Amino acid sequence: MIYLDASVVVSLHYRDGNTPAALALLKRASAPLLISSLCEAEAVNALCRRVFRNEMTTANMRTAVRDLEADIQSGVLLLEPFPESAFTRAKTLAQTLTSVIGVRTADVLHMAAAIELGAQALFTFDQRQHKTAQAAGLTVNPLP
Repeated sequence: MIYLDASVVVSLHYRDGNTPAALALLKRASAPLLISSLCEAEAVNALCRRVFRNEMTTANMRTAVRDLEADIQSGVLLLEPFPESAFTRAKTLAQTLTSVIGVRTADVLHMAAAIELGAQALFTFDQRQHKTAQAAGLTVNPLP
């Protein structure tokens, strides 16, 4: 399975500079595409923040959120609940990686969820998350 972080999910559902790379990643993906409930919430929040920053309209945000929900309903994206065991794994990852990479809590939680949900790879456009995934032993996408 391939875990998608919110940066990829947002770029798939609202055109930005990373959209071509996100679409290319999906075309090459041979494994199921997984998101956690944390990723879904973070992606929706990121879309709403774009409205706040006047980077998109409310109508575009609503369309993007509906498209995300449709991809979950149709099975394009496999949505899994955030596993309780990921909190323990996140604490371990934080103790080994945060002082070296400077990773944020949400990113450690995404990494832990990916591992606990059985993902072998993580797709992200966030450079720090990319380093974190590599350090945690996951395969990562090339950065655009």
